[in-house]
Parts: sequence; structure tokens; C-alpha cells
Amino acid sequence: MSDRKNNSTIAGSLLLVVFLWGGNNVGTKWLVTTWSPIWTGATRFLIAGIILLTILRLTRWLGKFQPLNSRQHHQLWLRGGLSLAAYVVAFCWALKLTAASHVALYIGASPVWALLIEDRPRKSWPSIRRYGAALLAMSGVLVLFWPALKTAGFSLAGEICGLLSSLLWANYNHQSRFLTRALSGLEVAAHSMWMSGVILLPLALIEIAPRGLALDAPHLGVQCLNIVLGSVVPYALWNSALGRWQTSRVMLFNNLIPLSTGLWAHFCLGEPITPTFCAAMILIVAGVLLGQMDWSKIFKLPESF
Repeated sequence: MSDRKNNSTIAGSLLLVVFLWGGNNVGTKWLVTTWSPIWTGATRFLIAGIILLTILRLTRWLGKFQPLNSRQHHQLWLRGGLSLAAYVVAFCWALKLTAASHVALYIGASPVWALLIEDRPRKSWPSIRRYGAALLAMSGVLVLFWPALKTAGFSLAGEICGLLSSLLWANYNHQSRFLTRALSGLEVAAHSMWMSGVILLPLALIEIAPRGLALDAPHLGVQCLNIVLGSVVPYALWNSALGRWQTSRVMLFNNLIPLSTGLWAHFCLGEPITPTFCAAMILIVAGVLLGQMDWSKIFKLPESF
């Protein structure tokens, strides 16, 4: 019973993450129309990481703080900071060059790459369930993506950045899963964010040097929301889930990000919700349900055959 309650809590926290990241995607899309992409991502993660690390060091709200040893510090720079920095560059440039819905769809497909990284196909019902969930969700992504190519401006560079961000997001989650063997998910999130910000800050300063930066109230306000509600809160919840569930299981919730992003874009930017979008979301939600429910126990199937 305690395991069920724990799994329900994790699933609920991941649904909140999906909701917050949908808003963050729309907010970041608005920011990068005028702000430089690397600056947008670097400052968001640098400040968010510092906030989260400060909470960890000065309070017991998120657990007991433990100093890093040299090996952990080195691995956090390479596996956490560097992998997250690579992802955020691709992600922000994708939002700069193509539609937010395209980028969300690519991120929604990332569980497929996570499965390929951590779990090869086997002759077992759990393996069939996981790969079936990934393929079902991927079919929903394709249903939504294909007509979008006919109605929206096609940017090859933007689509390449979107695909790359999907691959790099899967890699970051895989690396975080490795790091949570010795550290808590919150520690991994905090250190990865501020380290990625430090790595990217020189590039960000070079990026903004030619044209400067608009530091007005709307831009600063949206960035503050993205820092707190798009980074501190969701990354803490996400990395905590990675410490308890398999990467591919956690990443199935990525398939709901296009739905969240679409709803945020509809209410904030006036973008329409089309029948094609609804059909794709049905497939994606079905994929999430298939991946999260243990059908072998429900139908009393053997583990392998």
C-alpha cells in the first residue's frame, strides 16, 4: 500500500512538472523573440541553481545537505552541468527558430531515446509494454507533427535543433539517473543547473554583446517566473522522481508536455486547439497510461515468454 501511495505521489508531482514546463516553454518562446537564446537559458539555470543550492545549504526543507567529494564534483560538472548546458542551448535555439509546438513534440519523443539507452528489447511483457507505450506516444507525435509541416513555416535549422534537444534531454536524464546513485535528486538538479549556467555564461555574454539586452519589466518578470516555476520547482520534483523510478518511466511524462504547451499557448497566445492536436494527444496520453500501468499483473501474465 505504501508503494502505491508513493508511486501516486511521484506521478502527481510529475503531472505538476508537465504543467509548469508547458508554461515555461511558452514563456521562453516569448523571451527568445527579443532576448538571445543562450543568455535566456544560461541566466535561468544559473540563478535557479543558486536558489536551489542555497535552500539546500541553509535549511532542512529539502533534506540534509552533504558536501561533495572531489569525484562527485567532477562527475557533476561532466555528467550534470555539461549535459544540461548542451541541452538548453539546443532547446532555446529551437524555440528561437521554430514553433514552440514543434519543440514540445520533439521533447515529447525523447522517452524513445531513453528506452534505447537503458533497456534493450527483451522477450518479456514489461519490455513489450514499455516499447509499446513509446511507439504509441511516438505515433501521436507524428500525427500532430506531420500536418504542422504543411501549415507552418519550415526551418531546417530549427527542426534540427529541436531533434537535437530531444536527444540531449534524454541524455541529461540518463546522466542524472546515474548521479542520483550517490546524491539526492535535488542535489543533482541544483548543481547541474548552476554549473550549466557557469559553462554557458561566457557564450551568453558574447551573444548579447553586439545588440545589448532589453531589461524591462515584462522580460524580467517572465524570466523570474521561468526561474522559479520553470526551473527550481519542476527540476527538483523531476530529479527526485529520477532517483526513484527508471529514466524511461519518468520520461514518459514528457509525452504530456505538448498537451500542456498547447493549452498554455492557446490561453496565453490565442493559438487554436485543432482536431488533429486532440487526436494526437489521445494517442500520447494512451502511451503514458500503457507505460505506467503494470498490465502483466492486471491480466496475470508471466514476466517472460
